[in-house]
Amino acid sequence: MTAPRSSTGRYWEAFAAEHLVAHGLRILERGYRCRLGELDIVCRDASTLVVVEVRARAGNAYVKAVESVNHPKRRRILCATRHFLMRHPEWHEKPVRFDVIAIDAADTDSPVLSWVRNAFEAG
Repeated sequence: MTAPRSSTGRYWEAFAAEHLVAHGLRILERGYRCRLGELDIVCRDASTLVVVEVRARAGNAYVKAVESVNHPKRRRILCATRHFLMRHPEWHEKPVRFDVIAIDAADTDSPVLSWVRNAFEAG
């Protein structure tokens, strides 16, 4: 990839956000940051808060994009989600779902998008 990593990440996050909106979700926040971590996309699916991690990998990557959301990454997402919920008490009593949008072969003319709903649990 010739683009800087951060701009490439923002590109795929915008691509994923468009995909989510096209499937009826409402984007609440993008790039939510706190000292505990970052949430790529926070959206709403009916009354469910959906936290979406976006991962893109090149065609020659060692692991698939969805496999790159390992235990330490999930832990950071959970911590950042707790922080988000502290700042947004209107979501305290609502269900929370953790999804992953994985883009493999991102450096090719035919990237492959996979949307994994309920990719992991908070517990």
